[in-house]
Amino acid sequence: MRSIRSLLPVVALLGTTLGSPSVAADEAEPNRIIAIGSSVTEIVYALGQQDRLVGRDRTSTYPADVLDLPDVGYIRALSPEGVLSVKPDLIVALEGSGPPEAVEVLREAGVPFVSIAEDYSRDGVVEKIRAVGAALGVEDTAEKLAVQTGAKIDGAHSSALDASVDGAARVLFVLSAQDNRIMVGGADTQADSIIRLAGGVNAAGTVSGFKPMTPEAIATTAPDVILMMDRQGNHITANEDLFAMPAIKLTPAGQNKRLIRMQGAYLLGFGPRTAEAIADLSAELQRINGL
Repeated sequence: MRSIRSLLPVVALLGTTLGSPSVAADEAEPNRIIAIGSSVTEIVYALGQQDRLVGRDRTSTYPADVLDLPDVGYIRALSPEGVLSVKPDLIVALEGSGPPEAVEVLREAGVPFVSIAEDYSRDGVVEKIRAVGAALGVEDTAEKLAVQTGAKIDGAHSSALDASVDGAARVLFVLSAQDNRIMVGGADTQADSIIRLAGGVNAAGTVSGFKPMTPEAIATTAPDVILMMDRQGNHITANEDLFAMPAIKLTPAGQNKRLIRMQGAYLLGFGPRTAEAIADLSAELQRINGL
């Protein structure tokens, strides 16, 4: 099997024949844009620029209309040939898109590639909107959206803190629970940030990143509630299977069977819908904590 690097001459030719721009990116307005990363795609739609999209990555599933666009691959496993097949004149990609070899091939094929910084915070969302707006040349529209979104996040966070004043729920984010191997979201993750913004306490906050935890370690976190992404297919762990796991059975959340599931890109995307995600998670935490 040829390496991505070995495809450089072929893909460079493909980029030319498919109409990749031969002029600098600022000399013509890009109108064949690929969005990589769910939050980037949502921002493009929120800016009213969706008519310029010709492709999206596999994580971009909202709004529903985006599913009509060609899927150019998973955000971290992009195929240069697949990306170039839709004749893009600009790629706007979330930080971490790749692999790096694929990004290098795309750049050498002459397609402008803009990387959008990821920061799981209120300010991170605001700056992400501004960065996407700048890439698309709609800075004024982006500034209005950024200010509005920032204000909505501030309001949702303030309301969540007010609602949790009598006691914040301890929340354990479980990324996966396959074969009794439980991966949790610790500090410095989007899960940690959304839990705190919603007025909760990250029960796994003593670890950093997404890490596997032993049953004994999970028991010491003593979560009031488990938070998981609402997944499909082979990645889903049924409620009864989760609560049957020894590690979960030892916790207050397991004993009381308290579980919240939310759609992944909505919960962890940190895009234009983050304020709504904060409000929804906060409401669920207050409901469960009051039982």
